[in-house]
Amino acid sequence: MIVCIKPRLCREILSQLSAILSIRQPTSTNYLSYTMVLNEHKKGRAQKKQAGFYEGQKVALLISDRTDMGFIALINGTEKGILYKSEVFQPLKIGQEIDGFIKKVRDDKKIDLCLQKLGYNAIGALSQKIMDKLQQRGGFIAVTDKSQPKVIADIFGVSKKTFKKAIGNLYKKRLITLEKDGIRLRTAGASN
Repeated sequence: MIVCIKPRLCREILSQLSAILSIRQPTSTNYLSYTMVLNEHKKGRAQKKQAGFYEGQKVALLISDRTDMGFIALINGTEKGILYKSEVFQPLKIGQEIDGFIKKVRDDKKIDLCLQKLGYNAIGALSQKIMDKLQQRGGFIAVTDKSQPKVIADIFGVSKKTFKKAIGNLYKKRLITLEKDGIRLRTAGASN
């Protein structure tokens, strides 16, 4: 916002700004006219940038607000999007910067966000995280596909559905065994 005490000086500054920003000169020389033109310019710039977002795109998020539906985040410093609380599996604070992904750009130009990669891409990263946790904990974790969603979210930071896909992937690759009370890292010589 530009605050000018002397109207003539203000007109000169706003005239130079309009030339720098390549925006049209307002027909009136009052402050309100320039403000409207600058706002039109900002909206046009934001629409161009928003059009560049696509599903699955990795973005930098700044958590700016909490609502009943979840968290509002600033995307790459330009647009706002929403992280639905049902899809957030870690504590978030206002002012926190975190990497996220564009889940969907809706028809009404609103943007849905998520913190995990979408689709099968999420499974590879989570599978590696599970393998790392298994190795850190001596080859066994007392978590199964029957565990409570909160337990899974606390340990791995993902939904139960995503966790089940990842352990299914590891099981098919014969890297883990599924036991009644948890998952176990397979040893090289084991056969099942």
